[in-house]
Amino acid sequence: MSTTAPSTALLDPLVERYLTQLRVEGGLATNTVEAYRRDLFRLQQHLLMHRLRMNDVVSSQVIRSFLAALKQESLAASSVARILSAMRGWYRFLVRERVLEGSPLREVAVARRPVQLPKTLTRPEVTALLELPVRDRVEDQRDRVMVELLYASGLRVSELVGLTLSHMDLNLGCLRVVGKGTKERLVPMGQTAQDLLREYLDHIRPVLLKRRSTRVLFVSRRGQGLTRQACWKLLLQRARRAGIAKSISPHMLRHSFATHLLEGGADLRAVQTMLGHADIATTQIYTYVERSRLKHVHKRFFPRQLMRRGSGGTKA
Repeated sequence: MSTTAPSTALLDPLVERYLTQLRVEGGLATNTVEAYRRDLFRLQQHLLMHRLRMNDVVSSQVIRSFLAALKQESLAASSVARILSAMRGWYRFLVRERVLEGSPLREVAVARRPVQLPKTLTRPEVTALLELPVRDRVEDQRDRVMVELLYASGLRVSELVGLTLSHMDLNLGCLRVVGKGTKERLVPMGQTAQDLLREYLDHIRPVLLKRRSTRVLFVSRRGQGLTRQACWKLLLQRARRAGIAKSISPHMLRHSFATHLLEGGADLRAVQTMLGHADIATTQIYTYVERSRLKHVHKRFFPRQLMRRGSGGTKA
């Protein structure tokens, strides 16, 4: 089966209509829509081998053979899950448009993808990272503000570098964040972040700009906005200085933000809103993290467990 991504539009105009609907009405990000385009192109290539079109009635055997072909390619579980999501959405669309009476996927049993818990930092690690002594360089002072915002507001790194001056309201203590699919949300940022931002705007950003003008919030010495890669690099450097040995990424701070909120008793719906998740099922993954930690605490400190360890494993 050919897996080459299409360089032009898909042959079936109905697929293009579906993708346009995802982008315009569904508000999906361009990268997500293009990923779905590639996934549906895979399916289209497989159907063509069976002399079928994308809107034809397809047997469950054909779908199973497609999934078997994906398995032979040794794709990552996340890639297979996304392809399945694209297929489900496509066939739901055909049923909704009354092109098909039902989805061929309803007769296909798909193994559940194992839950992958998001990697987070412990509270002491976050404290060490955020309270790292600041050096004299203005870049280091800027970086401290950026890392504080990543954690304090649970931002994606793309959202952080996309912030402009008009996205801030320091009086209300909120950020207007443009997330995936250009969806906007208001996110609180905490008093420490507000204070650091004021300091950055008054004393650090002007030094970096050197009388140049831009609406971008976080800038380099060239007066330009920072890239996601630059944020990743500066975070790694700060983590090493803070004595954090584990591999760290900007998204790990977002995961830590959500997990620590839930551990503190925050409402799941509130966390969903702050993170900008369209589906609460995406946010619920953080409850698994909380449960796994509770299990660890129970196993370590529950009296009956302590008695078992003290007796060399004898049942209490």
